[in-house]
Amino acid sequence: MKQVIIVAPQGRTNMSSMAGSFEILTSANAYWRRLGNKPMIELCIAGFVKDIKPDAGFFSIHPVDITTMNYADLIIVPSVYYDDDLIKKNSALIDWMREQYMTGAEIATMCSGVFLLAATGLLDKKTCSTHWNHADKFRRLFPEIDLQPDKLITSDRGIYTNGGAYSFLNLMLFLVEKYFDRQTAIYCSKIFQIDMDRTSQSPFFIFETQKTHGDEMISEAQTYIEKNLREKISFEELALKLATSRRNFDRRFIKATGNTPVEYLQRVKVEVAKNTLEKGRKNVFETMYDVGYSDDKAFREVFRKITGMSPLEYKGKFNKSL
Repeated sequence: MKQVIIVAPQGRTNMSSMAGSFEILTSANAYWRRLGNKPMIELCIAGFVKDIKPDAGFFSIHPVDITTMNYADLIIVPSVYYDDDLIKKNSALIDWMREQYMTGAEIATMCSGVFLLAATGLLDKKTCSTHWNHADKFRRLFPEIDLQPDKLITSDRGIYTNGGAYSFLNLMLFLVEKYFDRQTAIYCSKIFQIDMDRTSQSPFFIFETQKTHGDEMISEAQTYIEKNLREKISFEELALKLATSRRNFDRRFIKATGNTPVEYLQRVKVEVAKNTLEKGRKNVFETMYDVGYSDDKAFREVFRKITGMSPLEYKGKFNKSL
């Protein structure tokens, strides 16, 4: 079971991002259990303060003492109201987040919560997003970070950020799909009426855990595969392009991702096909051609092998327009 901690920073915190993330993750866990699974996450709100008063003091939250938390698998940083003392007031929390990440925790920030994450130094040379209204201030404070405020969600080596306001809801669906599965994320999108058409988000995030291996050659191969889905990929030629033998390429690919190159290609194709079928704008044959299949039987066999159902069955179950 994964330990998920929504941190409670000192200072003014946005209540909606804390309560919303707590409610969505709680609902995802409950749905997961109704399907006959064991609980996926253990969720709490924790901080270095005994209580906080978000949104100008109209509400009160009593976090768990964060020093009693032995570890975290996922840390969620809510949106905060930035002021010149924010980082100084939260120095202990910043140090704690840095230590947790270094021991394996992932971190997700909402809107201006990224200021606290940036202060850890963990975002240096990485990409992040925040509310466009904070962009100039963020760039002045953290020039080493690649800020892309136009991005709805960014994902970089176990660090996830999102843009401003209520786009944190899309980040929560992202995390639900990552930690539970696509079906649970779709359930949450319907229950909370959150649009899942995340046009600025990569459809390959489901493989993010297969990109933390540190093998630059295999990362380059993965990127090539994802950008050339409609082409007939020769792994012999790809290995040659990467200046290695096919045997060594296969060995390193399996070690890094847990899949053979062919399996990875199939999974990426099916993942993109799933996203297309869920949106309902194309039929099965159009979807098949979009991901590089010309043989209907082969596409259906691979799709069923990975998802457990045919493309038509999948569309009937998950297409939100039906």
